[in-house]
Amino acid sequence: QVQLVESGGGLVQAGGSLTLSCAASGFTFSTSTMAWFRQAPGKEREFVAAITWAGTYADSVKGRFTISRDNLGHTVYLQMNSLKPEDTAVYYCAAAHGFPLPPPTTARGYDYWGQGTQVTVSS
Repeated sequence: QVQLVESGGGLVQAGGSLTLSCAASGFTFSTSTMAWFRQAPGKEREFVAAITWAGTYADSVKGRFTISRDNLGHTVYLQMNSLKPEDTAVYYCAAAHGFPLPPPTTARGYDYWGQGTQVTVSS
């Protein structure tokens, strides 16, 4: 049974930092593309970052967020620095089989999803 379990969300002031974690199980993590998406109220789910051997980022988070993975621990992380109120959203972890190049940046490109974790950035 595939599971993606996010953690690490919370409330933080603008300019602060948070690290999200996503623990994966039930599929071959080391040969899967892992990604983070987010969805703000009233908006569509949007791509944040993906990682195969290296990270790919949305322009809105480039230079502030860092995606990383631990293949032994089956965990993917999203380090978020210099947070802005517009980063407020539910953040979702996603997985896709294999390493398509370039990594998918739309939700339809991913096979599995977590339940999401709320990130709220106050001004």
